[in-house]
Amino acid sequence: MSTSGAKLSPSPVALAFSQIQWDPLGSLRLTAQETALLRMAESNPIEYTLADSRDASMYARVLLKLLAEAAAAGAGTGQVSKITDDCGEEKALEALDADPLGVVTHYAITKLYNIITTLIEGTGVTVASVFYVGKDGILVDQWKALLRILNKGGKGDAFAQSGAALCLALILITACPSQRSSQAKSSTKTRPISYASAVEPMEALTAWIVSQLKSSSGNTIGLAIPAMTALMGATEARHLFAASGGIKYLSRQLRSGGKKQASAKTSSDKKPKTPASVQQLYELTFCLWTMTYELEGSANIRADFAKDGLAVAALTELVSVAPREKVVRVALAGLKNLAICTSENDAGPAGTPTIDGAVFLNDMIACGLMKAIDFLKDRQFTDPDVVEDVTILHKLLAKNYKDLTRWEVYQNEIESGHLQWGSVHTEAFFKENASMMEGSDGDFRIVKVLIALLSSKDEDVAAIACYDIGEFVRHYPNGRAIAKRLGAKELVMPLIEHENADVQRHALQCVSKIMVQNWEVRFLCHIVLSISFLGKLVNLTYRYFAFLSKIPV
Repeated sequence: MSTSGAKLSPSPVALAFSQIQWDPLGSLRLTAQETALLRMAESNPIEYTLADSRDASMYARVLLKLLAEAAAAGAGTGQVSKITDDCGEEKALEALDADPLGVVTHYAITKLYNIITTLIEGTGVTVASVFYVGKDGILVDQWKALLRILNKGGKGDAFAQSGAALCLALILITACPSQRSSQAKSSTKTRPISYASAVEPMEALTAWIVSQLKSSSGNTIGLAIPAMTALMGATEARHLFAASGGIKYLSRQLRSGGKKQASAKTSSDKKPKTPASVQQLYELTFCLWTMTYELEGSANIRADFAKDGLAVAALTELVSVAPREKVVRVALAGLKNLAICTSENDAGPAGTPTIDGAVFLNDMIACGLMKAIDFLKDRQFTDPDVVEDVTILHKLLAKNYKDLTRWEVYQNEIESGHLQWGSVHTEAFFKENASMMEGSDGDFRIVKVLIALLSSKDEDVAAIACYDIGEFVRHYPNGRAIAKRLGAKELVMPLIEHENADVQRHALQCVSKIMVQNWEVRFLCHIVLSISFLGKLVNLTYRYFAFLSKIPV
């Protein structure tokens, strides 16, 4: 897969690069030959500098040395690290005077990125010949300078960290056997490369990317996206990403982003989402879609996608919210790959449940994808791939839905944890299916899951859980005692004071169904109604005096 989508944004202090004076910067410990090489590279086109493999290798190593020495001297936490917006020339030169090592770090990363992308596009000299040495093609030791920049954590320079991660990713995937096979077809002679020498650095980079995905900050996540996108171009890197728990955290970020898009659509202020946030959502979705190409060959990756139904829920939410057609396109493509995957090539360990397309289709039905697909069928799309994916998913979902009973649909939804109002959350459904709530083992597992969902941060999920528990209490013999024994009452009671009106209402109704003695119900309702009345009275009084204040004396 191509990594052309992984690009490095320009440095905010790029206008100061041409004014860097190397001689006064003694802390960089440059030799006269290295200084001369830097000056020569500035005065010639980059293609000229990279035309000879020895010159290209020396230039790349000098840049890596700049990064190592600048980091050792304290670069990465000065004034330049705090600059996020593009500077004019005057401000960039001020930054050079105040924090020269910070500007040097930006300079070295920018030039290193230019070298790598120029070599990838093809100049005769390759990334392998510059960054892998010896007859066995071992990765140069200087790569550690890039990792040191990443290890500065949240105190580091955002541009430097994003650029260092991307450069390292582009260097490392060159060694992946899956990439080497494609390079062999386009080259008459390939240089040997030791993939083993790249494994440890790739594991370290992947761990850093996953740690950024664990963050709740959009800016922090944005640092890792270019490198993550680049790594997704290699099968080996995708497997490392999955083994590091990347699918879970990537899905979690997508679900969070989808919810923000949904709330932005329904909020009263109607604030438009910035292009950057939509672009970030697209890039994260692209990475998850890329991971679905490993489903057929790996039982572990299928299990990661199936865990908690998080990936399906995230992609379904994006399709439902439909922030942009390009986001919908990759989300649908990912869902289609999940729906059609099989376990033939790797069934997984003996005795474990089979995970294939049927499992993911059940999750999709539980998350309400059928409703979203029905809506998309009536929309006009410019991309024929979107139309094809909508058609395929519609057929697969309809076929799978026919094979499920209403109880199985409900059970799948509850177990997924992604509840939506519908025909399985009605009085008629519980009249018919209340007895099924006890489960085949009589452990009331579905009731226990509903009680756990009362603590959900999703207000719709909490409200539906209240409603379902209340209906179970009404329609199952001795349901009140069972709900109390399992701890439902203690978790529902605090929800009566929830800030969301729907959660309040359903919580109150649920508690009223659980309570046995009528005086308890009447007393509770009396308190709630009294509080509501007093609130309205205070509001009316305030409005009355506000009106009086406007009358001229």
